[in-house]
Amino acid sequence: MTKKEIEERKFRPARQEAADAQKQAGTPQTSSAAYRLAFQDTEFLLREDLRPVRFQLELLKPQLLMDEARIESTFVFYGSARIPEPDQVQARIEAATTPEQRRIAENLGKKARYYEEARRLARIAAQYPVTEAGCRHFVVCSGGGPSIMEAANRGAADVGAQTIGMNIVLPHEQAPNRFVTPELSFQFHYFALRKMHFLLRARALAVFPGGFGTLDEMFELLTLIQTGKMKPIPVLLFGRDFWTRVVDLDALADEGVISPSDLNLLTWVETAEEAWAAVQSFYEDSAAPGCG
Repeated sequence: MTKKEIEERKFRPARQEAADAQKQAGTPQTSSAAYRLAFQDTEFLLREDLRPVRFQLELLKPQLLMDEARIESTFVFYGSARIPEPDQVQARIEAATTPEQRRIAENLGKKARYYEEARRLARIAAQYPVTEAGCRHFVVCSGGGPSIMEAANRGAADVGAQTIGMNIVLPHEQAPNRFVTPELSFQFHYFALRKMHFLLRARALAVFPGGFGTLDEMFELLTLIQTGKMKPIPVLLFGRDFWTRVVDLDALADEGVISPSDLNLLTWVETAEEAWAAVQSFYEDSAAPGCG
């Protein structure tokens, strides 16, 4: 008998204890919140003092479930939640009721091709072979929402592959897109823990046109690589016309606040095929990824 088997026989499982605790007779004492098992007491877990515990739980849950799914590395997709897929563009333009709404719908429509590029790139990445030991690499991972995120999960689903969605609780109602694998659909309270999980297994990352969230996530990644907190990975930036208009990266180097070499952390691409070729080139001297 192994030590693990001995330990399992010695103590009753928490799951069984929790079930038994629900069967107790109702008395003033057992009805009090103080009497609840701590891990079954939601009000207790939501106390301000328990924030460190909630941090740990939010770190552990996705980590353990992805370990169990044998996910060794991911291909992460960042991008706008507002860019429509191509066949929705005209309907959105026609639905505009003011010149300003029409202008915005037209601007977003011009970027609709990136929905298809994200979908194609995800489809390519999702076909990376599973290792003999059953470990999965370049598993497509997105924020789990609409638009570019949906396109990424959809591309993986096109070829029957598992795909990850990492949603965040927001004040307005939202739900994971329908292409996320249900068993890999995660919901976060803390932005910090969500962003950590985006990068913990990331082996490549594609950034499509987007707003504050995309900028935040992209610049945090670049800072981690720039400062040596994270090993370099391919960071594929789609849409040079968009990005050079909204962020002047060359100006940062000219002003001396970043080094010219920092610009090399990014790889400009416009198509899924270019992006995947850049990933292959980045890892061409590396051994094929395994497990563990």
